[in-house]
Order: sequence, then C-alpha cells, then structure tokens
Amino acid sequence: MIRLLIDLLQIYNIAIIVRAVLSWFTQDRNNKIYEILYKITEPVLGPIRRVLPATGGFDFSPVVAMIAVQVVIGLLYKLI
Repeated sequence: MIRLLIDLLQIYNIAIIVRAVLSWFTQDRNNKIYEILYKITEPVLGPIRRVLPATGGFDFSPVVAMIAVQVVIGLLYKLI
C-alpha cells in the first residue's frame, strides 16, 4: 500500500513538471492536457503560490511542491 502511494506521488511530481513546462508554451485552458494537469496540480500549487513572495515574474511554486513531495516520498520509504 505504501509503495502504491509512493508511485502515485512520483507520478504527481511528473505532472507538476509537465505543467510547468507547458506553461512556458501555452496556457490555453481549452487544451485538454493542460486542463487536466491544471485540475490535478492547482490544489497544491495555488496555496504555495499565495505564500511565496513575488519573485519578479518567476513562479517557484512547482519547485517548492516537488521538494515537498520528495520529502514525503523519503518519509514513506522509511516506513517500508
């Protein structure tokens, strides 16, 4: 069960990366892939974005979220 959770968190990290890369090229909310990634990742990225200070137009919320997910994955590995 823990291994499944670890795998899902790793997939979530990939979703964050893909969303960040897609945001450089398109933010078309009608794009189905972007729409799905937005719905999946925004519940985590939105609150982080609101807490982080403004950094001259750069959004570091994906980096913070990925680090947090990696910390959780590391803690879960210790439970195995």
